[in-house]
Amino acid sequence: MYQSKIAGLGSYVPENVVTNDDLSKLMDTNDAWIQERTGIKERHHIKKGDGNTTSVMGAKAAKIALERANISKDDIDFIVFATLSPDFYFPGCGVQVQELLDIDTCPALDVRNQCSGFVYALSVADQFIKTGMYKNILVIGSENHSGGLDFTTRGRNVSVIFGDGAGAAVLTRSTHHGQGILSTHLHSEGKHALELSLKGPSTEHWVPEIIAENPQGEDIPYYPYMNGQFVFKHAIQRFSEVINEGLEANGLEVKDIDMLIPHQANLRISQFIQQKFQLPDDKVFNNIQKYGNTTAASIPIALTEAWEQGKIKEGDIVVLAAFGSGFTWGSAIIEW
Repeated sequence: MYQSKIAGLGSYVPENVVTNDDLSKLMDTNDAWIQERTGIKERHHIKKGDGNTTSVMGAKAAKIALERANISKDDIDFIVFATLSPDFYFPGCGVQVQELLDIDTCPALDVRNQCSGFVYALSVADQFIKTGMYKNILVIGSENHSGGLDFTTRGRNVSVIFGDGAGAAVLTRSTHHGQGILSTHLHSEGKHALELSLKGPSTEHWVPEIIAENPQGEDIPYYPYMNGQFVFKHAIQRFSEVINEGLEANGLEVKDIDMLIPHQANLRISQFIQQKFQLPDDKVFNNIQKYGNTTAASIPIALTEAWEQGKIKEGDIVVLAAFGSGFTWGSAIIEW
């Protein structure tokens, strides 16, 4: 059985920066309120006419990752694209990236696991490389949140959190045994599906019905809903469990972690996990302050930045961990 490793990383965010003060002009909120609850200072949003979409941003991040991996686009065997905010209802963004990068008829798959999407996508890609079916796989997480948020006071608990952006990784067959992705660990619990959800339009409740009903108030199906405290409570529990699961599976201990990249959901969650595991600041990477929660893009953007800043080096044990809508959660243990 083969082992996969990350050969190249890339990220992209739109140029348009939206500060907390900018949001305070659209809704009843302020910088102190947002920072106290989330740790976020600013985020990047697509600006109308800038040419960015979920697939376009994904392709931009992918080009950087390919260049750094020193792998030609023509050597990519498979694309796995994680997003909750695709350009179209169908087809998915994976096939759009295949076209944007002009990769000859390579297979493409979309993963819809929200904040856990990148870890799930990485795990899927890892299995294909392990079996020997594919050698080079492009894994992308990309989100255009700003196109579907409620920027009124009614939606502020959700809208202040999210940002747009993309991250990508090129997975390839490792030539050094023991170097690369050691294991991935995935879970779901669908009974809490509606605690963090966007319900419509769905084929159960399609556009003409929504237009006819013209929903107002708190329950508008085409805007995301989040039961914040409930999600927070479950997130800190599942983050801890799935990190420990990954360490135990590889005979590792907390002291062996060189870098933890948690999904950038909320700085308070990351800080809670850091404190629980008693990890020093230089072993946990957070950048939610600059980008907000970019869902499937958050881990690859953070992983790329940590690597660019020299915080990850060969031989390091890197832990990726995520929790999100579904509920779904997962971890990846990597020897760099």
